Amino acid sequence: MSRILITGVDGFTGRYLTILLSRHGHEVVGISHMPITSPIEGLSRSVICDLTNAKALTDTIADIRPDKVVHLAAIAFVSHGVAEDIYRTNIVGSRNLLDALDKAGNVDTILLASSANIYGNRVSGAITESVSPDPVNDYAVSKLSMEFVARLYRERLPIILARPFNYTGVGQSINFVIPKIVHHVRQKADEIELGNLDVSRDFSDVRDVVSAYASLLDAPSALGETFNICSGKAYSLREVIAMIQEISGRDFAVRVNPDFVRENEVKTLWGDRSKLDAVSGQRPIYDLRDTLTWMLNH
Repeated sequence: MSRILITGVDGFTGRYLTILLSRHGHEVVGISHMPITSPIEGLSRSVICDLTNAKALTDTIADIRPDKVVHLAAIAFVSHGVAEDIYRTNIVGSRNLLDALDKAGNVDTILLASSANIYGNRVSGAITESVSPDPVNDYAVSKLSMEFVARLYRERLPIILARPFNYTGVGQSINFVIPKIVHHVRQKADEIELGNLDVSRDFSDVRDVVSAYASLLDAPSALGETFNICSGKAYSLREVIAMIQEISGRDFAVRVNPDFVRENEVKTLWGDRSKLDAVSGQRPIYDLRDTLTWMLNH
């Protein structure tokens, strides 16, 4: 049994990962930015700590003494309005964590959650890990910067970089597009306002994403490597809407609100997961229809 620290444990992904790792017999300890307001299954202990407070974080890591770490804490909403917050949390907070882990020592695996948004607009096909980054928004720049910060520690720390593409599931904030649509359907709304409908995304199920994270934590060959976390399929937003209408049996009008259209919108994000498959030996369990049905019926 390992003691595994999850930063951002009370977030959407952290809750699912905690459940999975605890069921595998691990002791899961979490760091959250604010008090946890609802119980998290399998969490043995949680600590409130601001990752931008280097001294407090160093003391917290020294006290927890984790065997493995999964760094999920971040401002993950692309349209978050305050760029300074994005950079402070996603870059400075990550550097503070790596520095604290370096000082503590004895950590055998650190998984850092980056983002496929770093690839930018790559429309020629499925994206492999070797594609050159081309970030087009502050969130993507912050995540790519985090990756460069991690390089400063790569000779001293056992780091794995994960680049998740879009994923969703029960419990995700309605700030994100699929939960927003599902919420409107459950409210029996006749109309929904969205942004650009002509974008395509590789959507995974959060349960498959945390399964991939868990498998990488246990794979010695993953150390020092970068992995796309994706389904290997892309759907346009129009296709997603049609699928939700079919599953729910509800028709609704969709209106494009220009205020919701991002200036630097990534048109297509479609991932190649062959490297992940080779190391993890796993394939996704859920396709998008399974995930949407789960969300609509929950």
